[in-house]
Amino acid sequence: MTFIRTRRLRQSPALRDFSREHHLRVADLIYPLFIMEGEGIRNEISSMPGQYQLSPDNLPAELDELTQLGIRAVLLFGIPKEKDDQATGAYDDDGIVQQAIRIIKSHAPGMLVITDVCACEYTSHGHCGILVGDVVDNDLTLPVLARTAVSHARAGADIVAPSDMMDGRVAALRTALDGAGFENTPVMSYAAKYASGYYGPFREAAESTPAFGDRRTHQMDAANSREAMREIDIDIAEGADAIIVKPALAYMDIIRGARDRTQVPVVAYNVSGEFAMIKAAAERGWIDEQRITLETMLGFKRAGADRIITYHAKDVARWLNEEQI
Repeated sequence: MTFIRTRRLRQSPALRDFSREHHLRVADLIYPLFIMEGEGIRNEISSMPGQYQLSPDNLPAELDELTQLGIRAVLLFGIPKEKDDQATGAYDDDGIVQQAIRIIKSHAPGMLVITDVCACEYTSHGHCGILVGDVVDNDLTLPVLARTAVSHARAGADIVAPSDMMDGRVAALRTALDGAGFENTPVMSYAAKYASGYYGPFREAAESTPAFGDRRTHQMDAANSREAMREIDIDIAEGADAIIVKPALAYMDIIRGARDRTQVPVVAYNVSGEFAMIKAAAERGWIDEQRITLETMLGFKRAGADRIITYHAKDVARWLNEEQI
């Protein structure tokens, strides 16, 4: 009997490496940082083991560690001392993210700085925009987002990443950035961002839990995939230079659809709940943390992600530096 022996290419590490279709690199990783106003702050986030809220004075040591590991990009979230209903801290040129950008560019000028552009961390009510009654007003929110993006660019951000899911935000940011002389600052939009239960630990980390209601009026319904493709098309048409799919693990079909649909970079956001599940199971000895984490990262790459935003970045970098996979 004659049959095809596909196992031939699996017989040794060298053969498996020879036939490997996708590779994970440290350069693929983007590490989120939560920067909090104050001094001497290094608060571990209880639901995200190994992740911290950091004050600006603790940034240099963090940057040194990331640089040593070979991680070349960070995504910044700011936690201000004062919040109000207009999110004025978001676009303050001396705001917490703006301070962090300047520190990073001074201490580690080669680090790619991506900034999250949203109002939720800066509003007293925790919603992603300006409220009219109990409703987030789309069009009143756009100027706030635009001012924030320009302020981040002025501080030295390499990329601005709007995560609010307001209609027209990419066009608003692109127009504002171009008008302020930042026509070369890319916009990386959270083009397909779902209303997800996977965000729970992040709300603790960023201190951005809504005071009431939820975000289902602007974040996407988990049941929809065609809608995600429409959102991606719209953001690219408005000027997005790269797009993010968030969350990643339960939305690999969206990553694949995005990759098949567009030529711009596609970024998977491996969110806080996904991170916390692996950490919790590993702490209980139920899974092999390294193997599961690396398999998950390769899954994102196989689905079509060019880059991965992940809280696992430091661990992944250490493992990859030990043995390239």
